Amino acid sequence: MSDVLQNIEVSTSDHPEIAVIVLHGLGADGNDFVPIVQELDLKGLPGIRFIFPHANTMPVSINGGYVMRAWYDIVHTDLGRQEDEKGLRASQQLVEALIAREKARGIPANRIVLAGFSQGCAMTLQTGLRHPEKLAGLLCLSGYVPLADKIAAERSEVSKQVPIFMAHGRMDPVVPVQRAIASRDLLLSLGYQVEWHEYPMPHSVCREEIVHMGAWLRKVLG
Repeated sequence: MSDVLQNIEVSTSDHPEIAVIVLHGLGADGNDFVPIVQELDLKGLPGIRFIFPHANTMPVSINGGYVMRAWYDIVHTDLGRQEDEKGLRASQQLVEALIAREKARGIPANRIVLAGFSQGCAMTLQTGLRHPEKLAGLLCLSGYVPLADKIAAERSEVSKQVPIFMAHGRMDPVVPVQRAIASRDLLLSLGYQVEWHEYPMPHSVCREEIVHMGAWLRKVLG
């Protein structure tokens, strides 16, 4: 599958039975979250293949058109204004290709977790809520639901069965916690099961969050 994004793979065994696809934030790349594999408590779980793709590069409007790795363009600090729908949908197809590759390698959809931070979180929700098969879970860090006014009509029926982990920093200056809370409340209103966590941190990841992520992974994958 030549159209699959370049990526880094880390497996916890020679014969993984689970895949976790981790989508990085704006301006980062797949290396950003590789160290987290060693920090997660995954005892008791079968082998896991972690996939850390690198988004393509593009000019990002909010950064003066500077070219960087991004899943979609951002025009305003108000993330709900002038959303890059074309970019979101194009990257959705790239994430779907990563899911399809894992299925081709023998891991069924219900053993695949989509995870992401910031823009990667938005892509996790953009893709996971529309995916036609039940995924194992959506792990959503410091992000929000993009194209929120379209999700009720476009989500797949089976996605309502997919557990969702959402975590956010109360002092986040990039994606305000109110935006994440609005996304959480939207998902709850649509019947999703959301495990919600807030932490006293900015736009980052903290140790307590990693502990909660490990516990959630053990719960949904055990």
